[in-house]
Amino acid sequence: MATAEIFAGNCGFNTKVEATMDGKVCKLSIVSECAAIQKMAAELTEVNPYQEISFKRAMPTIHAAGHKFCTHAACPVPVGIVKAVEVEARLTLPTDVTIKLAKAKPE
Repeated sequence: MATAEIFAGNCGFNTKVEATMDGKVCKLSIVSECAAIQKMAAELTEVNPYQEISFKRAMPTIHAAGHKFCTHAACPVPVGIVKAVEVEARLTLPTDVTIKLAKAKPE
C-alpha cells in the first residue's frame, strides 16, 4: 500500500490517500476534510495506473474527477492521488513533491 498526505494550503483541508494494487487495478481509499473531495472519493474507488500517468491517450480518470468535483483549479489533491497510484504501481519512487510559493517584495 502507498499513502499520500495532502495539505492543500489556504483552504486548510487535509486529505489522506491509500492506494492498493489489486491485480491490474489500483483501489483507492480517500479521506478528506473537504466536501468536494469527499464527493470525488465516493466516485473514485479504483483506477488503472497506466491510464493515469499520461494525457496522450485520454483524460486520466483522476484528473477528470478533479475537474468534475474540485472547485479550485490549483487544488493539489488530484495530483497527490496520481502520485500515490504511481508509487503503489511501481511506476515511480516514493519521493515527496513540494511546491514553495513566495511573493516578491516590491522594490
